[in-house]
Amino acid sequence: MDGFLSIIQDLLAKVQEWIPADILIGLTVASVVGFIGSLIAIPLILVRLPADYFDTRTPRHWMKDHHPVLRWLGLVLKNIIGVVFLLAGFAMLFLPGQGLLTMLIGISLMDFPRKRELEAKMVGQPTLLSVINGMRRQFDKPPLTLAPGP
Repeated sequence: MDGFLSIIQDLLAKVQEWIPADILIGLTVASVVGFIGSLIAIPLILVRLPADYFDTRTPRHWMKDHHPVLRWLGLVLKNIIGVVFLLAGFAMLFLPGQGLLTMLIGISLMDFPRKRELEAKMVGQPTLLSVINGMRRQFDKPPLTLAPGP
């Protein structure tokens, strides 16, 4: 056991040569907060979506009836938040958290060409779809509907 602790201390000393201890502590705290936040936020978001949200046959118009300046500011803010979710989801592939679900939320918030097809392809994966529909079932929400494949 002492040999193992010695290896860990040596490894920590090597890491601290490159990254200061306060930054490592900050990253650890951010990782724990992100993990707990994702356990709470991701299911709430996915449960609140309409059942046809990922169906490419259903049009989506975000803030359609708002003033153009407010709509533009909202779109910019939504895309920034989407990028944050996407990057956090990517990090969660290597850290604790729900990486794929977090990335899906990020992609859903961003606006780019062919986004709807990418979302449908991601959600159409049987494992991911069953996880999402399982969450929805726990909250008595209907399962997601998707457009039939080509």
